[in-house]
Amino acid sequence: MGFSLPIPQDLIARRILDWVFELIHTELEQFEARLARELHSSVAFIEIIGEDLVSAGGKRLRPSLAFLTGHLLGVEFETSMRVALTVELLHSASLLHDDLIDDADTRRGFEAAFRRYGNVVSVMSGDFMLARVLGLLADLGHVGFTRLMSETAARLCEGEVLQFQMASLEAWDFDSYLKVIEGKAAVLFSAALEGVAQLAGASVAQCGALHSFGMHYGRAFQMRDDYLDLLGDEELLGKPVGGDLREGKATYPILVLLAKGVMEAREVLRRHASEGGDVDLMIDLVLSHGADRATQARIAEEVGEAIASLGGFPDSEARSCLEELAAREIERVR
Repeated sequence: MGFSLPIPQDLIARRILDWVFELIHTELEQFEARLARELHSSVAFIEIIGEDLVSAGGKRLRPSLAFLTGHLLGVEFETSMRVALTVELLHSASLLHDDLIDDADTRRGFEAAFRRYGNVVSVMSGDFMLARVLGLLADLGHVGFTRLMSETAARLCEGEVLQFQMASLEAWDFDSYLKVIEGKAAVLFSAALEGVAQLAGASVAQCGALHSFGMHYGRAFQMRDDYLDLLGDEELLGKPVGGDLREGKATYPILVLLAKGVMEAREVLRRHASEGGDVDLMIDLVLSHGADRATQARIAEEVGEAIASLGGFPDSEARSCLEELAAREIERVR
């Protein structure tokens, strides 16, 4: 009888990404060059911050969603490219602003821009990116897509402020949390998909299905990020766990504890895990009360809804890639 070692989940996840990116690697290569051109500035500090964002890369999930949607619908490459650039520039601008708001030390393993160049340079560089978004929208001249991006930007802002409001007022609840994670991730995912569909003249049903996929996938993605922030492997993550807790943010597993009436969890959250051992205590509470399993079940539910949203599209490699991207959130470890 043969014997084989189990394949680590992280390796499976990376193989899925390799397969997805193989389908769209040409588009992504051209995207990087186009993004660099959009971020070009004659002002050295703005140029450097733009170069840092391009070189840092990241997952590029939002552009990937735009390009996969292009393959799914059979639209022109330039249509997907313009949506990818618009959404990623809005996302990048929000990262510069978020790092300042969160007083973050690093971004993707590098020192945060506001710590290197100061608040003014970081904020204005983010505003520069927003100006580039406006230029792309003006060139497209598509009212529906412009309105979509306007609503997306508004919900990004609302999500960030609502998260701060929840911590400040100690008003933690599931409905508000869902609105926060939609603003942090889901609306951008959805815009990348739905934007391509709108520009391609897709049917109302197709636009709605892609919007639904993006919202459910985005919720699952952010829930998984939040889960890993507390329960992940620090070596794989490249950062200490408990960052959200130290900022007074109640993520899904902690909300489960609050709903169960676990007072220790409420007290740790109220003091922003400021006492020694607080993060470990919260982890123990999450595990002992089954809040980790409840969170994983909700992530799986969102993934299932996302995949079901694509049921009206014919089988294709692009559809399979989108489904696999969503499905990896069930087991993603970093």
